[in-house]
Order: sequence, then structure tokens, then C-alpha cells
Amino acid sequence: MLTLLRLPAFSVPTIGLPALFFLLFVAPRENADATRLFASFAGFALLGVAFFQFGVGIATERESPWERYVRVLPLRSRVRFAARALSAALFGLASAGVVAIAAVATTDAQLTTARWIALAVALGLGALPFALLGIALGYWASPRGAVPAANILYLVMSFAGGLWTTPRDLPPAIESLSPFVPTRQFGNVLWGATVGHLWRPRDWLLLGAWSAAFAILAAWGYRRDEGERYR
Repeated sequence: MLTLLRLPAFSVPTIGLPALFFLLFVAPRENADATRLFASFAGFALLGVAFFQFGVGIATERESPWERYVRVLPLRSRVRFAARALSAALFGLASAGVVAIAAVATTDAQLTTARWIALAVALGLGALPFALLGIALGYWASPRGAVPAANILYLVMSFAGGLWTTPRDLPPAIESLSPFVPTRQFGNVLWGATVGHLWRPRDWLLLGAWSAAFAILAAWGYRRDEGERYR
């Protein structure tokens, strides 16, 4: 956490970019569903942390001498992942919080206390598959390839899932593919939280299935990297 805070080139865009997007693309629109889109951009904030802190961060660290040293210490991998997940959660919370401040200050977005809590639960649990995908990206991509790959995943999945607009505003071809993208299920649980329908079984089951698939991919990538570097 301290290392990332010492890198303003990482921390400032990570925390501020989703709120800036909200101010540019949502706040000026008179007929926008501000509450629904606020939830979308809060989810967009967590995706950025997942792909860049996990994906790009892990890929970059794999090449450092410090990483090689830490990997041979008697430290369980789950401890390191837990520490990374905790710092990512704090950055994600800060980024989503800035989006919330921007939405409340510039639009008519409103939620009851219960729905704020439901949205926080949806953000925390719904972001899990993307954190695992970020870890997988970090162990499968090269340091140079991780940045463009993370950007492509971040932007394409956000758009295809309807997080920037709403699913009905997507181009017809993209709208037909949107239900098969994990960000669509993430959006569904976020939008459900804002109207009091958080626990829709189908969306949560699909997010759980994506989590399992990405966990397998992440573990496979970790073992592959360990086998190549520390035989």
C-alpha cells in the first residue's frame, strides 16, 4: 500500500479517472438515470484497480530482483495475494467513493441507507472475478504486454457490459453479445442493488462460475511462472 501511494502516476489516475469519466459523460446529460449510472461507474472504478493493480502490477514485479527474492522466502502465496487484495480493496473503495461524491454533488443520484449498503456488498462481491482475472493476466502476460492487454480488457469489457451507458443504449450487435460478458452480470447486480433487488440468483451464479474459471486460470499461470523461473 505504501509503495503504491508513493507512485502518484498510479494512485491519482486509479482513484480519479472513473469520477472524471462520470463528470464528462453522465453529469452533463439531462435525462440520464444518474443513480443507475453512478453504480455503473463505481463498478468501473473497481475494474480499473483489478486490471492495473493486479494485472500490470504482478506482470511488472515478476521481472524485478525483489520479486525473485520474495518468491524464495518461506512465505505462502496466499499471504501475498491477501495483502495485494487488501490494498486493492482500499484503492477500489477510494475510487468508488470519489465517484459517489461526484455523483451526489453534480446530479440527482440518491440512495437510501439500505441501498448504499446493498451497493457496497454488490461492489465487493461482484468484483471478485475481475480481481482473479487481473491476477491471471499478471502471470500470463509479459510486462510489456500487460499494459495494452489490461487497457483492452478494461475498456472493452466495461463498454460491452453496458457500464458506460445502459445495455439498451448499446449498438445492436454489442447488445446481443453483452449477456455473455461477465461485466454484464456485474452491472446487473449493481443496478439491482440501487432498486432493492440485490440477490438475483442467475447473475450471482454466473459471477461465481466466472470466478471459478478465472481462479483456475490464475493458479495455472502462477504455477507455470514458478516452474519456469524456479526449477
